[in-house]
Order: sequence, then structure tokens, then C-alpha cells
Amino acid sequence: MRIDSHQHYWKIDRNDYGWITPEIPKLYRDFLENDLKPHLKKNKIDKTIVVQAAPNIEETEFILSLSNESETIAGVVGWIDLENPSYKEHLNRFRQNPKFVGMRVMIQDMPDENKILETDYLQAFSYFSELDLPVDLLVRSDQLPAVLELLKQVPIRGVIDHIAKPEIKQGKMEPWKRQMEQIAQYPNIYCKLSGMVTEADQMNWKKEDFVAYVHHIVQVFGKNRVMFGSDWPVCLLAASYDQVYELLKDILTGRLTEEEEAKIFGVNAFEFYKLKPTNMQLWSDCSEI
Repeated sequence: MRIDSHQHYWKIDRNDYGWITPEIPKLYRDFLENDLKPHLKKNKIDKTIVVQAAPNIEETEFILSLSNESETIAGVVGWIDLENPSYKEHLNRFRQNPKFVGMRVMIQDMPDENKILETDYLQAFSYFSELDLPVDLLVRSDQLPAVLELLKQVPIRGVIDHIAKPEIKQGKMEPWKRQMEQIAQYPNIYCKLSGMVTEADQMNWKKEDFVAYVHHIVQVFGKNRVMFGSDWPVCLLAASYDQVYELLKDILTGRLTEEEEAKIFGVNAFEFYKLKPTNMQLWSDCSEI
């Protein structure tokens, strides 16, 4: 079972995405399952995790509705407003859908990342911990001190999206390198090998730009807690789906056993998101896309 742990779908006319404007023509159009299927088939990816891309309940409802009719979506990571006292009601409603597998906190967009250390957020994270609910953390490298403090206080089941967006374009490793090593010491925290090409020089990146970052993540988290994610279609700002997939494969070539490769390209995502085998029929075995 091979799984892309991080991708998005959207319809522009829904007006969910204020950050996608006509000034970004590569992204300013609809991206839905039929657009992605040929790439999944080419790269032998069986299923995907669709992750929210807008901070509103309606977008989560939309991607959940897509998942209900999808043969490739294994799970949906949604969004709820943790500052709204009714967040538990929304969460409990989403959890009735078997394709809902977790939620994402968009720390990246907070004016002050230390908000996650305030009482309402800590209580929410504690509630997620009690549920053993998978939580994606969208965070930039300069915000990692707040994440480290959060992990000291609450034992969440979490995954760092996009290797925490280090300054790859500048080739900067510290303090990101040291902080990710500290985060990796928490056994319930995973990391997605995703979203890297858009943090590099988008027009002139090369494989060598990413090698040290990928190797460090695999070294500190181990091969049981990292997972491939394409970040499609956002990745199109810098690379095609196929290029993103091949980039990671090339960087890891010769460093993995067959079993370890299977973990990074599927098994770890399956286990982290607690996917149900009944929803995991291999669509790529079918004769039609």
C-alpha cells in the first residue's frame, strides 16, 4: 500500500482560498481527483490523504464530500476553529465520517505562534490527546520554539508538515536542525517529507539543495516516523508531481531497504492516521483510471 500523505483539492468558485489569487496562475484553477489520478497511477501511488487548505468548516465539509465518492482518498485532515467554544461539536460531527482521520492547526498563519500555548489551545490539544486524534502541525522553522514548548506540555499524536519549512533557498540549517532533533525525541511525533520544493529557489532548484535536510529528518525521526507527501498542487509552483516523487526517491536511493521504503511511501501514513483496511482497496489494480 503506497500512500501520498499530503495533497489538496479545491474549486476556485467556492471562494474558500483567499491566498489563491489570479496573480498565482499556476494554482488559480480547480484541482480535483481526475487531475491527480494519472500521476498517482504513473508513480504507483494507491491512496492519498487530502489536507485542508482553508481555515473554515465549509472547506472541510467539501473535501469530506469528495472523499465519500472517491476511490483514491484514504482520509481527510480537516480544520476546526479551536477558539470557538463549539469546536468539539464540529469535531464530533466530522468524526462520524469514516474518511475523517485528523485535523490540522495552521500555526504558520498565526500573527503570534505562542497562541498555541494559551489556555484554550492547550485544552483543545489535551482533548485531542485523550482521543489519540492525529494532528497536523503547519509550522515554519522560526516558529518551532513554540511547538517544542507545546510538546513539553501536551503529549499529542502529531506530524510536522513540510519538515517545518526550513530556509532551503538560503541553505540555512540551524537552528532548524537542532530543533527538529529535539522534536523527534517525542515518540508520538512524525514528520512529512513534503513541501520542500516551494521552500527552495522555485525556478532553479536542484537535488543537492535538499539532501542534507532529508537525511537529517530521516536520521532523527527514524524510518518509522517519516512519510512521503507531494503537497500537490501547491508543489506546481516549483515542480510537477512526478518531479517531487522522483526527487525524494533519488535522495533516498541506496539508503533504504525495501521494507523501509514501503514504510516511508505508505505504511507510516497508514499507521499514523489509523486508516481502516476496509477503505484501502488498491484502486491501481483496477483496469480503469
